[in-house]
Amino acid sequence: MFTAYLIVAIVTIVLNAGAAIADFVYAPFVLQNSAAVDVPRSWIVPLGLAKAAGAAGLILGLFGVPYLGAAAAGGLVLFYIGAVVAHVRARVYLNIVVPGGLLALAAAALVLDLAQAR
Repeated sequence: MFTAYLIVAIVTIVLNAGAAIADFVYAPFVLQNSAAVDVPRSWIVPLGLAKAAGAAGLILGLFGVPYLGAAAAGGLVLFYIGAVVAHVRARVYLNIVVPGGLLALAAAALVLDLAQAR
């Protein structure tokens, strides 16, 4: 079980850290996607900080900080539920697979973390 958690957590960490960096540098695709779903430009860095915090929490969870990995994964689940809702609300379905996929990864990390912690 730990191996599955480790793989899912590492993939989730890498993707969220990359997404956070893209937010911090105002990558053109970030600006396009956020405009398409009516997210103000002023929210991009704080949303990137949330992604970075989730990735950092997962890292610390892998290094044995009790419950932090599960809390970080849970936070990312909530974050990406909000992202999917924003896409649905704005009727932007072309790229909904990205937040949907990241939601699935965060949920898998949460479930596997809780399962292997028993």
